[in-house]
Amino acid sequence: MFINGIDQYLQGITNAKVDLTSTGATVLYTAPSASLFNVSIVSSILVSNDQSSSSTITVTITDTADSPATFSLFKNLSVEYLTTVELLTRDLVLKSGEILKVTAADANKLHVVASIQEFTKVKN
Repeated sequence: MFINGIDQYLQGITNAKVDLTSTGATVLYTAPSASLFNVSIVSSILVSNDQSSSSTITVTITDTADSPATFSLFKNLSVEYLTTVELLTRDLVLKSGEILKVTAADANKLHVVASIQEFTKVKN
């Protein structure tokens, strides 16, 4: 993804991974908040259920700018047993400091992997 009129350079590529061992909200990824940071692009969020019964997942973004607020992306989305689900159909943009969190309805069933590109304003 390229934003016209803004100089940006690929800083890094990462896979954020988490094994949801509890039913509490778990941080999957936090977008860097350095002054030269532009944006993170999440191109994929895979959820795998490796157990013998279904579960659900909730995915949120916490915006830490000004007044913190949480926005729901997926609420109680069903993940059938022994399957993998791709949650995104388009890229997801995260601004500086935004936090991507995941919450499982059942502990020890779901694994989440997000593929992410990080962009900065300076070329390394």
